[in-house]
Amino acid sequence: MASLKDLKNRITSVKSTQKITKAMQMVAASKLRRAQEAAEAARPYAERMESVLTGLGIAAKDSPGASPLLIGSGSQDVHLVIVATSERGLCGGFNANIAKAARGYIENLIADGKTVKILCIGKKGFGLLRRDYGDKVIDLKDLSGVKRLSFSDAQPIASEILAMFERGEFDVASLFYAKFQSVLVQIATNQQLIPAPMPEAANENDAADELGGAIYDYEPNEGAILEDLLPRNVAVQIYRGLLENAASEQGSRMTAMDNATRNAGDMIDSLSITYNRTRQANITKELIEIISGAEAL
Repeated sequence: MASLKDLKNRITSVKSTQKITKAMQMVAASKLRRAQEAAEAARPYAERMESVLTGLGIAAKDSPGASPLLIGSGSQDVHLVIVATSERGLCGGFNANIAKAARGYIENLIADGKTVKILCIGKKGFGLLRRDYGDKVIDLKDLSGVKRLSFSDAQPIASEILAMFERGEFDVASLFYAKFQSVLVQIATNQQLIPAPMPEAANENDAADELGGAIYDYEPNEGAILEDLLPRNVAVQIYRGLLENAASEQGSRMTAMDNATRNAGDMIDSLSITYNRTRQANITKELIEIISGAEAL
């Protein structure tokens, strides 16, 4: 049985840990609101851009000279898997869930005989995937120095991915991130970036429905607009994924630290009961020894 001193030291240690987890919970809660607002503000723009690309792409994908970003490279042998996670831990299963979804997707590609390349955004995902796919990880994008995400943080990543595609280093690119729904729910999401995904069996009427029933005439023409929008869409979708991740990370960290604080409180209560019982037992033992000694005299 632990001594009173050991129990007291352990209680003090757990109380110190509880203060840290409580402080981290409060910091995450303060960051969550701003991150959630940023993620929700980015959704309409990203979704509308997807709708516009759908309308333009349906008309242009069968035309001569259509952009490879729209129709693909003509092959699906090499896949680039972009895994966006956090730079820091202590956020529950946030990073593990994204890595698990990416790992399942990668295993399916390998089983189908595809070549896989992995680009990690965030050190935690890199650490989780390096164990199994170290030879497939081609780069790590470290955003630990970024205090507040902006489009300029996503643009260089998108530019590098587009340059790789132009050099023929991959055929299909997919982005994994966690879509924020609530503090308790973050959904690991797989979004194809290149080629731009087109709805199956889509037609011009479906495109009009996507645009609110309106039919648009584009100037100068669909091809010229697509040439500008398709590269921009890659950056927009990456930026959206990073914003969703930022909100999901804070929500997951807030929940994890709240649970840790509660568990620390339960442990303190349990240790305090053990401490008091041990102390009472020692006092009783000392009284018995005193009484026994007195009777012996």
